[in-house]
Amino acid sequence: MDFLIREARKSDAKQILDLIKELADFENELHKVEVTVKDLQKDGFDKDPAFKCFVAENKTSIAGIAIVFNRYSTWKGKILHLEDLVVREKYRGHGLGTLLLDEVVKYAKQHNMKRINWEVLDWNEPAITFYEKKGAKVLRDWDVVQLNEQGINDYLAKI
Repeated sequence: MDFLIREARKSDAKQILDLIKELADFENELHKVEVTVKDLQKDGFDKDPAFKCFVAENKTSIAGIAIVFNRYSTWKGKILHLEDLVVREKYRGHGLGTLLLDEVVKYAKQHNMKRINWEVLDWNEPAITFYEKKGAKVLRDWDVVQLNEQGINDYLAKI
């Protein structure tokens, strides 16, 4: 299979959202996807983008995505956060995940990032195995902490 790995374009937003929804469905969280095509177009491709996206494209469609954004570590300096790496189910096993991760790592190196961070669900053993084979260390002694939109509002109501 011939695939081109490239930076996403604004016109890719619909297919990017389709892949986000495919991942959410796999994680039994489809009902939690709130982002829209317009959000992706604005947040990723207008002035001062909030994220960068790489796509794996064949002649007819986008088969995979990797979405990243910049973070900062008070201990290390500039780091890159890999929000999602998704390959459509019918294209898995063809090396697209590796090609996308390769692009993310090259991008991090080009931008002098000190580290790349991402999360993986503890039950997603195929993904954990994939990342560990690539040399990533899965930190099982850290918990993810979040304040969702309602939590932010509740927090602010108390101060």
